[in-house]
Amino acid sequence: MAEPRADSQQQLLFPTEQVPGDDAVPAHAVNASNTTAATSGQATDKRALDELFSLTHQYRAGEAYRDLLKFVARFRSYSPYNAMLIHVQMPGAVFVAPPHRWLGTYQRTIRPGARPIVILQPMGPVMFVFDVSDTEPKACASSMPPEVENPFEVSGAALGSGLCRLIDNGKRDGVRVTFSKQGSQSAGSICHVAAGINASQTFQTGRDSSGKPVTADIPIIYDLEVNANLDKEERYATIAHELAHLYCGHLGSPNLRWWPSRAGLGHVQREFEAESIAYLVCGRLGIANPSHRYLANYVSRHDQVPLISLDRVMATAGLIESMTRRRLKPRE
Repeated sequence: MAEPRADSQQQLLFPTEQVPGDDAVPAHAVNASNTTAATSGQATDKRALDELFSLTHQYRAGEAYRDLLKFVARFRSYSPYNAMLIHVQMPGAVFVAPPHRWLGTYQRTIRPGARPIVILQPMGPVMFVFDVSDTEPKACASSMPPEVENPFEVSGAALGSGLCRLIDNGKRDGVRVTFSKQGSQSAGSICHVAAGINASQTFQTGRDSSGKPVTADIPIIYDLEVNANLDKEERYATIAHELAHLYCGHLGSPNLRWWPSRAGLGHVQREFEAESIAYLVCGRLGIANPSHRYLANYVSRHDQVPLISLDRVMATAGLIESMTRRRLKPRE
């Protein structure tokens, strides 16, 4: 269950920033909606990331984990998962791109001996990118554009129709979102639909040859209730938090190809994962939310963060981000 999501004017230990619109995300950014159907090779990579966290204790220290989340929240040109991979390999990276993009778009070449950063790419294994610090300008190069000079600059709120799109995409996974008047200490919750309820929702699966919407009836599996007294941004933060619980497997899974079942996790682990995801998703959109309070309070009282799955946190943040930006295809 999420905490109330109302205060947005505090000084933040985990500051939120705003993200450009969809058209600002490069075509080679990873489509995070594909992470739940990873190949065996990708699954091995993801298992290795969790081992990096649990066995080597990298990011287990509160300060290190805080720095990771701040980096991923600010590094908005790539998916959360790829931003994490960039931070693992070069924590000081500012702006990265593959060699052909440095040359073709920015008239810059890679310095001899520069170390490549390995990230995932759609429909393929990996791609190699380089930070701006490992490039040098050609004689014909113009001054660096704003996205390279100041890639973390806040450019304005970008939620737009994202709230409605997020709710609609949730239907494909059997999530019914309802709004009801609740007290100030209640933001939202998600649970399995009550026993004996046999209902469905209409989800648009595409368009036919004439351009008319094609729909399918998806059975309702989960009820996500949101406090109707919240404003638009607070509703979004609450829904993101509750969906984080779902896609992290805290409620189990109707199909293990969609997301894993991790219902046995303790309360602290579940909340820490969900709050981390809400912080990342909202931070990358420029929406202030109280997840920073939960995380900052935990870090101030504990030397280490709970034993969580970095893979699930980053993959789920990417999925919710994709659900906010565009209509997703139905599950198979």
